[in-house]
Amino acid sequence: MSASLSHLSRRKALGLMSAAGAAALLNSQSAPVRQSNSLRIAGQRAELWATLVSSYTLRLSLLPVSEDGGVQPISERIILTPRRWPSPAAALHSTAESRVISWGNYQLRMSGSPPQLVMESHDGRKIQQLDVNPQSGSVSFLLHQEPVWGLGEGGRQFDRRGALYPMHHGERVPDLRTNGARMPIPWLVSPGGWALFFHVPFGTFDLRTGVGVFQPDSTAQALPLDIFCVAAKNPEQILQEYARLTGFPHMPPVWALGYQQSHRTLASREEVLAEAATFRQKKLSCDVLIYLGTGFCPSGWNTGHGSYKFNPHVFPYPKAMIDKLHAEDFCIVLHEDKPPKQLHGRASDSGAAAEDPEDAAYYWREHLKVFDLGVDGWWADEGDWLDNLSCLVRNRMYWEGAQMARPNVRPYVLNRNGYAGIQRYGWLWSGDIDSTWETLRAQIAVGINTGLSGMPYWGTDTGGFLTTPELTGELYIRWFQFSAFCPLFRSHGRTWKLRLPWGWDTGNYGPAEVPASALPSREELHNVQVEPICRKYLNLRYRLLPYLYTLVREAHDTGWPIMRALWFHYPADPHALERCDEYLWGPSLLIAPVVEKGARARKLYLPQGKWYDFWTEELIDGGREITRPVDLATMPIYARAGTILPMGPVKQFATESLPEPIDLVVYPGTNARMDLYEDDGLTFNFRRGEFTWTRAIWEDRGRRLTLTQAGMKRRHRARFRVRILPERSNRLISQDREVTTVQL
Repeated sequence: MSASLSHLSRRKALGLMSAAGAAALLNSQSAPVRQSNSLRIAGQRAELWATLVSSYTLRLSLLPVSEDGGVQPISERIILTPRRWPSPAAALHSTAESRVISWGNYQLRMSGSPPQLVMESHDGRKIQQLDVNPQSGSVSFLLHQEPVWGLGEGGRQFDRRGALYPMHHGERVPDLRTNGARMPIPWLVSPGGWALFFHVPFGTFDLRTGVGVFQPDSTAQALPLDIFCVAAKNPEQILQEYARLTGFPHMPPVWALGYQQSHRTLASREEVLAEAATFRQKKLSCDVLIYLGTGFCPSGWNTGHGSYKFNPHVFPYPKAMIDKLHAEDFCIVLHEDKPPKQLHGRASDSGAAAEDPEDAAYYWREHLKVFDLGVDGWWADEGDWLDNLSCLVRNRMYWEGAQMARPNVRPYVLNRNGYAGIQRYGWLWSGDIDSTWETLRAQIAVGINTGLSGMPYWGTDTGGFLTTPELTGELYIRWFQFSAFCPLFRSHGRTWKLRLPWGWDTGNYGPAEVPASALPSREELHNVQVEPICRKYLNLRYRLLPYLYTLVREAHDTGWPIMRALWFHYPADPHALERCDEYLWGPSLLIAPVVEKGARARKLYLPQGKWYDFWTEELIDGGREITRPVDLATMPIYARAGTILPMGPVKQFATESLPEPIDLVVYPGTNARMDLYEDDGLTFNFRRGEFTWTRAIWEDRGRRLTLTQAGMKRRHRARFRVRILPERSNRLISQDREVTTVQL
């Protein structure tokens, strides 16, 4: 084959190029290139291709060329979502070539000696520059002066500059206790208007100097190199481009947004049922009961690591117990660990592959032994030895396998390990962190960065996993307040009775699971403040479920995070770029967790505009730092002027059906718009259009509220109770037609 390549080899190289596109590219190339002028990376001949994926995203691929001149394809992987890629816009074969490509509002300059790609705006501003080292295959890129975010979960926070980031996952990291486990995503995003996603190969990011460097894991694996470059000024557009590449977030069941209570060492069947009954008797909202496996504790739900047999001492009649817990409206999630050393295939594979213990189909069959008894979801622990692709196969297995058994039920899995694309399949938590104030402070930035990495469904172990002497009722309360405004709201940790909302006033530690020196003072076991404050934030979380569920649907449709950096909605505000100790909960609420022991005040920054104190309803000017007095029961929350906040009644579980209407609280000061999403919360019927969107538009000057309903699902006539701040009175509105306008 000649150096000009055949149609067939070009189509294989990117997998989905049309024949016409391949012919057009072929005709655009010059005569065959002499071997002496060939592009070479790490001693291997290569071609550099540029593909215009969208008006904002460019794909740059260095593809190895075989001895006969054929371009070797990028192997099929599950990281990118299947699609038909456009034909390449240009290709460089030799060190003597160069190209200039117009691309949306930008242009790309390509040259071959050494391989260099410069992205510029049409006014000449350099957005990004990539330089490939011909000897090592490393790629350098500009960091500019702005922060750099992304790279997944864990590691140095908040700005990623100044550290080394191997794209390895798991808990074997020196800063585990504060920053948590690693869940790497090779995606960097900057408020300078650029983002980079390194599809292949795997490697390490070195951001310790003024120039970023990506180093492949080995020179032998330097090719193929596949990088997606995003150029956009709008943060919403940047995050949406990532979702288009690696997949939009899944739509979880609504109960996954409720409170999740984890259990460790279990005493008996009676204790299992009594803990559940206590939630209902105390009217402490809870949706999920999670049970650890035996091995990490002496008496868990199963008989040992990797076992799918129930522990007869605590689950002697598992089906009957699960049915009883279901009857009390709890969902049951079981801990699972020790996956195979590697995992491949798809959960839907069949045939001979299903007899391979390292095939996902075989592995999933083991789960069916208990899943068929009515278990609702999985907590997929320990998989640090898996490679990145095996992690993603495991994430996908729980999503696809569960749907094989229950085709119209949305699955749930809480993961410790994963990779780019995990958002399509499950949830993530930050691993075995310590119960310290420093850790609580660090986890805010970890959550923000995880959201900027395209993974919206994240949370921590409320109270921290590993009990230390710093764990007091005060620290637990402050962590509980923070967790109430994380997508995942779960309590878990050693000395697990202190992770129960009422556990701080029993006089008893329960199973300690840590040295006595690590336990809090016994005086803390009679702390009467914890339970009522936990109740306050449980009630608030459940009242805000209509707002949160709408944010989840928005994440599913756009790839946007739920827990948002201030930059996301205030990209022109330089002070917003710096804040990593507060965040936006969707577009309307600002959350400022209290992370100082004994705090009586909280300094925080309010972006430009006017804001309402959620608790006092005082109107405050933004664009400045303020000091908000706090007591133990108060975490500062602010609502943006121009907000219509939907709030439901307090529920004991997310799917509870109550007759009360949804409250629409209008924070005036400017015009406002709110879209409220509703569906059944459990099935995939929304894919068939069985949902309702209600759009509320507030005209501030005329004090008019217009409600417009769209969608196929109308379970009952919509009823809303409207309140305009600072008024205390409500107006009940029944929406019995598509558009309803009221003067208020």
